[in-house]
This record gives sequence, C-alpha cells and structure tokens, in this order.
Amino acid sequence: MAMNDAENIIAKLHPLERKVLPYLNKIFTLHELSSITGLQEVEVMRALQWLQNKNCISIKEALQEIIELDANGKLYKEKGMPEKRFLMVVEASPIPLSFIQNNSGLDQNEVTICLGLLKKKNYINIQKEKEIVVSITDAGKQYLAKKSQEEKIIDMLPKESKDFTADQQAVVKELLQRKEIIKKDIIKIKSAELTECGKKVLTHSLDKEYVEQLTPEMLQSETWKNHAFRHYDVSVNVPAISGGKQHIVTQAMRYIKQIWLDMGFVEMTGNLVQTSYWDLDSLFVPQDHPARQMQDTFFIKDGKEIARGKLPQDFAKIQEVHEKGGKTGSSGWQTPWQESEAKKILLRTHTTVLSAQKLAEIGQDSKTVHKKLPLKFFNVGRVFRNEALDWKHLFEFHQVDGIVIDPDANVKHLKAYLRQFFGKMGYPKIRIRPAYFPYTEPSLEVEVWHPKKQQWIELGGAGIFRPEVVVPLLGHDVPVLAWGLGLERIISEYYRLTDIRDLYKNDIKQLQNMKLWVK
Repeated sequence: MAMNDAENIIAKLHPLERKVLPYLNKIFTLHELSSITGLQEVEVMRALQWLQNKNCISIKEALQEIIELDANGKLYKEKGMPEKRFLMVVEASPIPLSFIQNNSGLDQNEVTICLGLLKKKNYINIQKEKEIVVSITDAGKQYLAKKSQEEKIIDMLPKESKDFTADQQAVVKELLQRKEIIKKDIIKIKSAELTECGKKVLTHSLDKEYVEQLTPEMLQSETWKNHAFRHYDVSVNVPAISGGKQHIVTQAMRYIKQIWLDMGFVEMTGNLVQTSYWDLDSLFVPQDHPARQMQDTFFIKDGKEIARGKLPQDFAKIQEVHEKGGKTGSSGWQTPWQESEAKKILLRTHTTVLSAQKLAEIGQDSKTVHKKLPLKFFNVGRVFRNEALDWKHLFEFHQVDGIVIDPDANVKHLKAYLRQFFGKMGYPKIRIRPAYFPYTEPSLEVEVWHPKKQQWIELGGAGIFRPEVVVPLLGHDVPVLAWGLGLERIISEYYRLTDIRDLYKNDIKQLQNMKLWVK
C-alpha cells in the first residue's frame, strides 16, 4: 500500500474507528474490545463494520456453546440447592416428612426430587412408621458441611462447555436433566483480525484531529481554513433502510379504486354483517342453495341460535319472485320462501350484496329512476367464505365488485369493462368463458393461465343481472352489468407470489423487500 493510500484511509476514519483500531494488533472478541475501549458493544460493532468496509480488518464469527443459569438455578444460587436446604432441616434428629414439607421452603415437587437424590447417595435414611420419618446419615453430614460439586458449577456460570473438566461435565449433564437449573445456549462470538492494509495503516499516527462537521461559526470566522476535515466515503456499503409504507394489499386496493374512479364509477360502501335477505335472497339465490349451509357460510350465532335480523317493509316482493316469479315473466323457484331463513345474520359472502342494496336505494323513486341513468358503481371490500385454506383459497379475502345500470348496455360492454380493468392490472390477455350464477344471465368467468401451476385460474365472475334481481329492487327491468372479482388472486402475479396466503403471513422481511405497487 502506498503512503498516500494509508493517509487517505486515516482521513476517513470515524472517531469510533480511531478508538478501536489501535487494539486490533491482537485478536480480541467484541466483548473484550468493549471493555478495553470503554465503548458500548454496539459502538464497537459499528466501528468494526466500517473498518471491514475499508478492508482494514476481517471479522470472523465462531459459535460457542455456553452453559448458563436458568430460572431455578438463579434462585438456588441465592437460597441454596434444594437438597442442602432439605438436609438442614433434618440435621438435628429424625424428622417427619410432613415437617420437612412445611419448614424447608421447598415445594412438593422439590421435596420428592430431594428424597430420591439423597436416598440414592446414602445421605438420608427413610423409615416408615405411622408416617414417613427422615434422618441424616454420616455421609449426609459430610456432604452438608462442604460445598457440593453442583454448587461449585452454579458459582462458575456462565461458562463455555469445552472449558469444563471431565468430572465437571458429568455434573453439568446431571444438572441439565433437572428442571430449569442450567441451560445450554449457542452464541455467536465475533472477533476481528487486521489485514495487511490495516497493519499498514497502524504504522502511521492516528493522533491527527479531523473536524466532523462544518459549522456556521467556522464559515463566518473563516477558521475552517485551519482545520482538516474528515473525508466521507460515499462508495461504502451502508445498511438498507426500510421506510414506513402501506401493506402490499392496501397499496393494490388504492390503485384498483383509482382505476374505477378514473372510469367514472362511484364507490359503494356497506356493512360486513348482513342478513341472508340482502346477501342471498335479494340476488335470487334459492333458499335451498348450498351456499346457505353452515359449511360454506359464516352465520352469526346469538346464544345457541343463529341471530336474526330485520327485513325491509317491502320484503314481500322478493318472496313473490322466489315463489312465483313476480312481475318478471319467470316462474321463480316454485318453492315456499321462509321469512325466518331470510332473517339469518351472516358475514357477507360477497360484495355483490352492496350492488343489490344500491339498486334498492335507487329504485325507491321508480318513476324518475330512468332520468338518472346510466349509473356506475364499484366497491373493493372484504368478504368471508367458510373454505379450506390452500394456495388459491382464503376464508377471508377481498372482492372487487361493480355494476353498470344502463338501458343500452350489453355483453360487449361488460367484456370491455373487464378487459380495461384487467389490462391496467397487468393482464393483457384473459380468457372469458360461459358460466352459471343464480343471479346473472348470461354469466361469465374470467380466467388467466398460471405458468407455474400449469392451469387456468379463475379471477372472478360476471354477467348481466336477471330480471328476478333487477325488477323487485329497481322497479322495472333495465340491463345491469355486474362483476365480482377476487382481489388477492389478481394481485399475486404482480408480487410474484404463487400462494395467496403469503400476502397475509406478515413476514416483516418480505414486506420490507416487496416492491411498491406502481403500474
């Protein structure tokens, strides 16, 4: 290393580095360096990392197995080992076991252990008369008079495993088998060693003072001309800083909402808890449909019974549509409609419930509703399904819902809205195929090809609401385009996740390293 290279490094040394570097002509551990320099360990570690970045030292790590006191061990170090406390009670004469239990300060478990240990080593005699009586032997008196091997081990802890003698290792092994007296701990020991570059730097004086900060006073008095300033190495690696940011799902939700707002949609809002009437009946889902069963839907219980809600005053029109088709030209489901079934309270199974409520709200003035059209609404909200968890299913997730109420709307418009949305979400090519839903006709499913799973993945359903949905809610039949899309499945591709459960596992490192939602 040239002279000017060493001087250049010295000019860049932080005050912490200047304190630590002179002691590195020998190999010291982090703890030892902290004691020698008077710095905190975190300050020493920081200095070592900076010196390593400058290629002045190499940091080595070694694993050490340390034996240290556990909870009971700390207590016994203060009060004495249980077997010693046991013997102190019986030292004078034979003592009933009940007296020992009440006067030794030991719990029942400790007394039982002491009986076994002391009897095994011939330190006590046990006699069974009317009750158990314990007396100390001569060997027990000798044991009580001097410090035991167990006490000596406890006094020397913490200590590295390899530093115990063979006899001590046997005692340690025995203590490890007892409850929370001692424990093993594997720790990382860091040490620093000078490189050739560092050795060269140490041949120079480190006493020269360098100013860390340029102050206004120095500028005003021009005294800065008489000072040497520490050089800053802008090329050195520094720890990555993870600033605060929104959760990855929240970022995607904000982006999705903006897509629909930019297309002229108005956001709908509503409750997570709904009645079956709004969640299912208003959408022409038959009351014997599997979606109403406990294994598919989370019902809210009130005591032993499922809680019941209130129905709107005009609920009879929904009943009429289900039983006979109402004024829609349909024959309905031709089964009796139960008011008690419609009153059941549940966690909403889809955000389409908000679309039904919005149609009912608009239809309150059915005479003038045609003057308000066309209207467009959307919602991004949480829904709940009683489903088994796997890589593409959650029991709590988000749905992107929307409706377009327009006398001139048709399937072409529906497909255009879907393609526009999915294009902005990073899916230029999607597959739309026929499907079945109780409340739409025609019905469509949107799918994309999953390259890793090698299968088509459904991202959501769509269609045009049936007259049985629109007429009783809105007042007359108008084409209503509708869709409900699975948010988590849609955004997983952007984050390169093949399992949607990873979106919510709250892995801090993953969340810190995950890219921001930028489209």
